[in-house]
Amino acid sequence: MRKMIFDSHAHYDDEAFDGDRAALLAALKDEGVGYVIDVGASAESLPKVMELAREYSFVYAALGIHPEEIGGLSEEVFSEIEAGLDDPKAAAVGEIGLDYHRDEVPRDLQKEAFRRQAMLAIERGLPIIVHSRDAAADTQEILDELYGAGGPGAGLENKGVMHCYSYSAEMARHYTEKLGFYIGIGGVLTFKNAKKLKEAAAAVSLDRILLETDCPYLAPEPHRGTRNYSGYIKYVAAVLAQIKGVSEEEVIEKTCANAMKLFGIEGEL
Repeated sequence: MRKMIFDSHAHYDDEAFDGDRAALLAALKDEGVGYVIDVGASAESLPKVMELAREYSFVYAALGIHPEEIGGLSEEVFSEIEAGLDDPKAAAVGEIGLDYHRDEVPRDLQKEAFRRQAMLAIERGLPIIVHSRDAAADTQEILDELYGAGGPGAGLENKGVMHCYSYSAEMARHYTEKLGFYIGIGGVLTFKNAKKLKEAAAAVSLDRILLETDCPYLAPEPHRGTRNYSGYIKYVAAVLAQIKGVSEEEVIEKTCANAMKLFGIEGEL
């Protein structure tokens, strides 16, 4: 029996898929993709994400506001997220976090929104999907505060995943070994200049790694620069298998089991 790929971070609600979304999603199973987490990022995306999760049995939703979109995190939108999390197809809060790359959104506002959304996840017993770009120290400080020893989320079994991980191997070990988080790895792993990510992937146990696309973005080699989709995860699995010295099938099977555990999804591997 072929092992099923779990894409732990996708954006099929994105307009890049408006022309062929239904056909693309319908074909995923034949390409070995068994599960997808479609991830909210803006207020406008939330109803679209839930609509996809309800329409497709293998799609699950994550609801949250990306740090660059927190201008749209009104009380009304926060209430919409709260209500959406009542749906059994809502598997996580995300993507939430900090992004200092453009530095256009005040950092204090980003931190406040990050903490508030993470606390909602903790209250609901749900994992978070963390976006962190050029904000390593502040991200770690907040996650240590919330999920470290004595924090309100310390006792949760399934805490979250560091999406599109881009920091050091040492920090990856901190998140996985000290906090119990997972590391999300996608197409960047296949890039020639991805030395730091490859070191992090080597340092972290396969038990703590999830595969993801972040589609339509970050397509792996040999498709870099094109529209990404879940069928391309096989290229990431191949590189990760080389790093870990195991088969591609083992990578796919283990990362699928990891994601099912984190997101509380029951079904066939």
